Amino acid sequence: MKILVTNPEKCSGCRICEITCSYFHEQIFNPAKARIQIVSNKKEAIFYPLICEQCEKAPCSEVCPVKAISKNDETGAWVVDVKKCIGCKMCVQACPAGIMNFDSDAGVSMKCDLCSGDTQCVKYCPMGAIEYIDESKISLKRKSWVGKKILATVSESK
Repeated sequence: MKILVTNPEKCSGCRICEITCSYFHEQIFNPAKARIQIVSNKKEAIFYPLICEQCEKAPCSEVCPVKAISKNDETGAWVVDVKKCIGCKMCVQACPAGIMNFDSDAGVSMKCDLCSGDTQCVKYCPMGAIEYIDESKISLKRKSWVGKKILATVSESK
């Protein structure tokens, strides 16, 4: 199973991921309609791509009173069935990552569905800040990242 992984150090805050996501899903260029969000501290020039963690046991799905959120067995993504969604926003409140979004025009919840395995945010991120990788490689990738951080810290202290 593959999952999205972000590297905030590579994110420039260009928001192309949000624009691409909204266009892919809603056919409009509107970051408010994106399933990914860039959280920023412009004063510190820090940008962080906020993505759905595709929780193993998804609180968004558990609280949905009409069972509108179900797991896609092929991609592993929790997907909102907009035909079933009643717009109660309980899933938005239950999301531990705060990434569930609500489309107030349509009156339905929105969340990352991994673009059915063809992740648009990954495809169009010019900085390579978002990756769609096999879950088994996450541990190795994180260890490598921590190792680089330690080396950078040691180099700075010399």
